[in-house]
Amino acid sequence: MKKITAPAIKARKGGEKITMITAYDEPSARIADRAGADIILVGDSVANVVLGREDTLAMTVDEMVYHTAAVMTAEPSSLVVGDMPWLSYHTTPENAVDNAGRLVRDGGAGAVKLEGGRKRLDVVNAVLDAEIPVMGHLGLTPQSVHAMGGYRVQGKQAAAAYELITDARALAEAGVFAIVLEGVPDVLAEMVTAEIAVPTIGIGAGAGCDGQVLVFHDVLGLHDKRTAKFVRQYANIADVAVEALERFFADVRSGSFPGDDETYHMPEESAEILRELNSGDLGGAGLATDSFLADEAMEQ
Repeated sequence: MKKITAPAIKARKGGEKITMITAYDEPSARIADRAGADIILVGDSVANVVLGREDTLAMTVDEMVYHTAAVMTAEPSSLVVGDMPWLSYHTTPENAVDNAGRLVRDGGAGAVKLEGGRKRLDVVNAVLDAEIPVMGHLGLTPQSVHAMGGYRVQGKQAAAAYELITDARALAEAGVFAIVLEGVPDVLAEMVTAEIAVPTIGIGAGAGCDGQVLVFHDVLGLHDKRTAKFVRQYANIADVAVEALERFFADVRSGSFPGDDETYHMPEESAEILRELNSGDLGGAGLATDSFLADEAMEQ
């Protein structure tokens, strides 16, 4: 399939819904690409989902580059977007460009995503000036968990909702190719989607966005953790995996694994010679054994 690019995603505004899923390694990226993902997000949510951390704040640029590069080994046709972790773009525009550049140059990403609205415009402009496509992220921004007082729905009051609309306008005018809207009321997401000229990707933002994104492990039921209200689980792979491992362990304990089909064999004549060699009891067959071993070596 033809490689999907940031301009191609931007051109999808108002058209066919955009599909986006997270992935953090080669196997998950390969599965996502085979399933037809338009965008693969190498999210800093890897901290929670894969590394077992309580939040995303401890993720480093090195870790994000590592996971982005792992995803890229799958050579997906999907657009791969690398998340910029906390403090990788919060100091200076120059620092942000360096870190975004690492995700592209060392990780192989086709774009980067960063959180925040008008307060991040200098950073957004700097990264865009470096010819790196940027995806915005508004609403419930996980890197602001402490400032928000937890993972709470944003924009429920009119004043806060209008601020978010203003932020979305500013990001779109700056030149981002898409904006993730997370954890906001559906009516607000619909207004933003109608207001701006770039696609909106919803996660807990209702059905009115130009596309939707969820976490790979949530969709497939790869864990038994509690998920957010906005998650729809399409499989329960964790339970299937546990059952499969239980059967494997039972077969090991009973001795039925490995069976003949899972075992390598050697020719019986070679096996017999090996037994004689190992026992040291060659008797009168020494010369014949030497000749056989010489013939066997020539056949290798």
